[in-house]
Amino acid sequence: MTAPALEARGLEKRFGAVAAARAVDVAVAAGERVGVIGANGAGKTTFVNMVTGYLKPDSGTILHDGRAIGGLEPRRIARLGVRRSFQIPQIFPALTAFDNMLVAVGAARPGRPGFWRPLRDAATAAGAAAALARFGLEPHAERTAGELPQGLRKLLDIAMALAGETRVLLLDEPTSGVSAEEKGAVMDTVAEALAEGEAAALFVEHDMEVVERYAARVVAFYDGRVIADGPTGDVLADADVRRHVVGPELHRRA
Repeated sequence: MTAPALEARGLEKRFGAVAAARAVDVAVAAGERVGVIGANGAGKTTFVNMVTGYLKPDSGTILHDGRAIGGLEPRRIARLGVRRSFQIPQIFPALTAFDNMLVAVGAARPGRPGFWRPLRDAATAAGAAAALARFGLEPHAERTAGELPQGLRKLLDIAMALAGETRVLLLDEPTSGVSAEEKGAVMDTVAEALAEGEAAALFVEHDMEVVERYAARVVAFYDGRVIADGPTGDVLADADVRRHVVGPELHRRA
């Protein structure tokens, strides 16, 4: 039996008197597309931060392909293939989009990481160009990253996260700050890029129309707990999810 690409068992995390994670159990198979929903403070980002090493759980187990990764540093987890993007894009704003990708591709190369190695060798440059093309960013390769529109900065951040061998991708609010007109284009591009491989993808999202369209499964958080986990339509219709997360008047696509 194949181990899940990512599995969390009994994760607990407290900040003083506040329980940010309570017995969180989530397992994600290779290739799954999972929406993670919940009100602000529900525990979504705490979960993502624990899985990617930015927070250490107080207790519980985190497994990647059956290997325990809880407690490892973020860069070690990333090099094992568990990557993330951020709500605020983590790019080098003074560099061009192409140079941002050079850094990401160079850092993801096998072997010991180090920026003393030349980044503009032919293989790294080809990898950076291919990654930009994959996300429709090739026309913006020589633009300064900090001058790109928010939707393109988000795509660059995600493209950088996917550099190298990615087994699990966690996206923290990929459409946050993106105009309503851009959201569909951004998510379509991400979905097409993910379709080229077998990476599992979990995306934290507040826009329920985005969740309905792009997630086959949804994990709903409330008060640090998972209150529902299953097919998207079932979870969004769940009474507790409607009460605590999406509200009773959620617009449904026909």
